[in-house]
Amino acid sequence: MIIGVPKEIKNNENRVSMTPAGVKEMTRLGHTVYVQTTAGDGSGFCDCEYEAAGATMLPSIEEVYAKAEMIVKVKEPIEPEYPLVRKNQVIFTYFHFACDRKLTEAMMKAGAVCIAYETVRLTDGTLPLLVPMSEVAGRMATQEACRFLEKPQGGRGVLMGGVPGVRPANVLILGAGVVGRNAALMAAGLGADVTITDISLPTLRRVADTMPPNIKTLYSSTHNIEQELPHADVVIGSVLIPGAKAPHLVTRDMLKLMQPGALLVDVAIDQGGCFETSHPTTHSEPTYMLDGIIHYAVANIPGAVPRTSTLALTNATLPYAIRLAQMGWKAACAADKALAMGVNMVDGQVTCPGVAQAFDLPLTQIDSFLN
Repeated sequence: MIIGVPKEIKNNENRVSMTPAGVKEMTRLGHTVYVQTTAGDGSGFCDCEYEAAGATMLPSIEEVYAKAEMIVKVKEPIEPEYPLVRKNQVIFTYFHFACDRKLTEAMMKAGAVCIAYETVRLTDGTLPLLVPMSEVAGRMATQEACRFLEKPQGGRGVLMGGVPGVRPANVLILGAGVVGRNAALMAAGLGADVTITDISLPTLRRVADTMPPNIKTLYSSTHNIEQELPHADVVIGSVLIPGAKAPHLVTRDMLKLMQPGALLVDVAIDQGGCFETSHPTTHSEPTYMLDGIIHYAVANIPGAVPRTSTLALTNATLPYAIRLAQMGWKAACAADKALAMGVNMVDGQVTCPGVAQAFDLPLTQIDSFLN
């Protein structure tokens, strides 16, 4: 198969979808890999490393898309890329379609095979291609919260862990999945007073049994969240419904309950955000103030630490990319139900229930393409 690795062009996105080690595996198996020049620079991989691994370097993104049967990316195509996507071309990346009608319509029009990292799902419900970036995003959420609690950044001037004789920050985390648990561990390690919520009692029991004692669990309900907001210095939103739009757990009216200068960190912004007042921001302009509350809603949080993120992501995605290249997408998905769940769209037809529901579109069963 001919595989293309374009340079990411989303704001401050420095990750790359394939490392030189990944290229070497692909070429060793007989596949051709085209990599756009400087694609790996942001993650610390130079063109010479890709060439040594067997890649052919191309100077423009247009050439990469034109030659490749399968495009492997980190983030969803953005508007300048829409015309480059071809009918039946496989695009393997994070898509998060359910919060982006324009992207959804563009990929339907292109007729591509869109396989989304975030909906590849194992039988136990885990999301193997989302986990590594969720781990990074959760830890980064707390790291960024520390920064934006500082007064020069507009925050309340609170030190996350406090000092002897002074209370630490109160951190409320909505969702005890991978992001929430990693955010909680970082905040607890810094000495914060952490409350983590979820609607799953088994999940809360596991958190209570395994997490440090300064992490408390709370069943997630509107009433309980409202009770916690007046005391929270930071609220980290990390709720995920795979493939679907995130629910709004904090409404605009609820902001009135919060202390001026408190911080909302919306890690769910890729899926539409779990705060009603969230809209996507960038690493160059990460925050905005609304009703006296700071909002941090960067849509590609792991892009700030691209070296770590690229290595973590490609550790997870490469085996699936190899399977797609070796077998073709239909045979690979027929043989692997987890990978089949990653297919969101084929030839203009939506195959992911969450995306169909988000935009009231017809749903086509993926099996109709595999049989």
